[in-house]
Amino acid sequence: MRRCLMTTLLLLALFGAGLYAWPRLMGFQSQRSEDYAETTPVFDIRRHLSGPMLAEGVIFGPTGGMSQRFVANMEGVWDGAAGRLSETFRYSSGTEQMREWTLRLGNDGEIIGTAPDIVGEARGRQSGATVMLRYRLRLPDTAGGHVLDVVDWLYLTEDGVILNKSVMRKFGIKVAELVATMRPAREAEIVAE
Repeated sequence: MRRCLMTTLLLLALFGAGLYAWPRLMGFQSQRSEDYAETTPVFDIRRHLSGPMLAEGVIFGPTGGMSQRFVANMEGVWDGAAGRLSETFRYSSGTEQMREWTLRLGNDGEIIGTAPDIVGEARGRQSGATVMLRYRLRLPDTAGGHVLDVVDWLYLTEDGVILNKSVMRKFGIKVAELVATMRPAREAEIVAE
């Protein structure tokens, strides 16, 4: 009887450890900024998130199907290590959303950011050709007002285009994923506001 109980407890512990380790070992969460420290070109947010930019992307829902497309005008302005990133999103549903980030860059590559719909502070790091940012995002009331845990990864390519992948979770469960490109905008590409 005791041996059966010990075996059951051991199996439950192994199963629990497997459930915990699986997404970290096999998923998006297993990436670390340090893994990209030697990659190039070096991503400097003061340079690569500066001036007018155009973003285009899609949002996938919890089952993996595309739920929205968007285009965004972005404008980054920097004064030393302090910056502001203004974003205006236009979704395929016809809705529009604005966000203004206030960003600070530390000497060690640490990034701290705030925005009106961010709960507390966003924290992250630039490392090699990447930027990673973690934060809690409060959705608009029209989308339920839920607070999601977000991890953003931005990857700088050789030609200056930034690839963005964001995963949004609620109670540890993935509820949405965003994939987008960001690039410097030419005058003719800026979407009329």
